[in-house]
Amino acid sequence: MGVLMSKKQQVEKVQKCSAVVSAFQAGIKDRAVAVKQPEGDAEEGEGPAKTSANQEEKKPEEAEQEETDNGAGPSTSQQASAPARDECKVNQEAWSRLRDGKGVEPEDLDKSHQLTPPAFVRPKREADDDQPVGVELEKKEQPPSDEMCDVCEVWTADDLYPCRICTRVFHDGCLRELGYLRAEALQEMRDTAHTVTGWSCYYCDNLNLLLTEEEMYSLMETFKQCKIIPESCLVSDELLQYRHFVSKQQFDKDLTDEQEEEVLAQFAALDPEKKGHIEWSDFLYFESLAVLKKFRTENSLVRLLTAKERDSVRSAFLGLALGEDGLISRAECRQAQQSWFNKLNKDSQSCNVRLMGFCSPMNCGPVVTWADFLRESAIFILAARPNSSAMHIQLPL
Repeated sequence: MGVLMSKKQQVEKVQKCSAVVSAFQAGIKDRAVAVKQPEGDAEEGEGPAKTSANQEEKKPEEAEQEETDNGAGPSTSQQASAPARDECKVNQEAWSRLRDGKGVEPEDLDKSHQLTPPAFVRPKREADDDQPVGVELEKKEQPPSDEMCDVCEVWTADDLYPCRICTRVFHDGCLRELGYLRAEALQEMRDTAHTVTGWSCYYCDNLNLLLTEEEMYSLMETFKQCKIIPESCLVSDELLQYRHFVSKQQFDKDLTDEQEEEVLAQFAALDPEKKGHIEWSDFLYFESLAVLKKFRTENSLVRLLTAKERDSVRSAFLGLALGEDGLISRAECRQAQQSWFNKLNKDSQSCNVRLMGFCSPMNCGPVVTWADFLRESAIFILAARPNSSAMHIQLPL
């Protein structure tokens, strides 16, 4: 009977081999240093015949000693440049993670015994991306969840926690070792994954992963010009400054007093716990939705929906389309969107996604067809993905 080795076991085997090689190399290095010390003592007694050789051998040690002495000296410029170099390195790593779609990756996580994080690949837009999508109303897709954990690819008798957006399932231990979820996030997953509220995995929770390379480059350039540092929290003054810059860049004018009040309302919506700052992930999701709203058509947004999301929209529409014509009114359309988000909200008060300033009027007409309802609701459905309690989108009144 053959032995099936899981991805986790393969990774652990490679890590053990790497540890053995590193220990072997470190042992050779330590041994070489120990051998050089008695040789140096013997050479000192042989006189000036080996003076030049000793000097050549000591050059690296002298250079290292000089660097140590210089570092211990009272040079103010060197002392000031060291923190600047460290900060620059941290910022460069943050920009790299943002470009690669990894989002927030706290530096204080201990990753010595963690699994290798997955490599995210940004999507590419196809030639027919803006063409209408034929999604049947009466035909539910009902995709089954995967049978094996997406991380270790092993089926066990332990509980598997499903994502409410895609078909992936996870072991809580695998997610803990992966390093993407902290203790409180893991507990939230255990509490909600098997409920009506549901839980979004780290793929679906990160709305920034929906952006293409070109869209992400545009967003990163705006961040750099505004001196927004990735993975940092923003206070209200920084958000106002950022909005002023974007308004000046796009419309060549400053924000009005009314628009500034709207920005402060955005800040309050993104800071539900009243911490006095908004988290980087919430700000990034907010801006990612703005990019999608700006550069994508409604048909393109519909293509981003998963089978589970399409089934949920079907249920919402069918609950209102009770007539034979299969149409709903404009008021019922707004009601369906609100009920969709209310069901996902933990407190059953309002949507856990609110995109201030993104609510454009619905298409003209007294009634809404299934195709129109799906297209108009796509941006709200995508905005409902994050587990965050922050409000990233404003529902139509």
